[in-house]
Amino acid sequence: MPSRSKRIFFGDYVFLVDENVYEPAEDSFLFAENLDVDEEDWVLDMGTGCGILGILAAARARGVVAVDINPYAVRCARDNAKVNNVRANMVFVRSDLLTGFSEIKFDVVLFNAPYLPTEPNEGTSWLERAWTGGATGRQIIDRFVDEVPVHLKRSGRVLLMQSTLAGVDETVHRLAERGLKTRVVAEQVLPFFERVVLLEAGS
Repeated sequence: MPSRSKRIFFGDYVFLVDENVYEPAEDSFLFAENLDVDEEDWVLDMGTGCGILGILAAARARGVVAVDINPYAVRCARDNAKVNNVRANMVFVRSDLLTGFSEIKFDVVLFNAPYLPTEPNEGTSWLERAWTGGATGRQIIDRFVDEVPVHLKRSGRVLLMQSTLAGVDETVHRLAERGLKTRVVAEQVLPFFERVVLLEAGS
């Protein structure tokens, strides 16, 4: 039985979101509204989902590599790149974070990370993996922070979205230990005392 999809709009862009792929929400749109890439940048869009951030970046940057562990997301993002006329400027890769990248370096790395604290038996479906962050919400964030520095060019930047439920100060400290200075680009208050925060980190 074929999977269903939902149509999402952002500005002049349209995204078809497969039922097995994370649907853009407040965090996605906050990230998209504050996305900053230059025409000479090589961009890595980690956890691309439906491709919203990578596609927006591809309209401006030299090129974008869009990555997701979810095979439905990779296919969904590729299809949306065609719909939005940026397919020629993008490459799509299925990978568990940066494990398949050797030491390829980028000017900008984007990641709307899975950051929600979850129970051990949660996060088994492809869709749930988009938000499952383990017991503290930091399981994927910590792996990413540990892996990403070797994939940044000398003046490269990381744009990382996460929730205060997963400890923003801890992320800032962990990035500093790896030689990256961090600033808050944007944040938004959500219900139940949660904020989502977009961090920019660079040398």
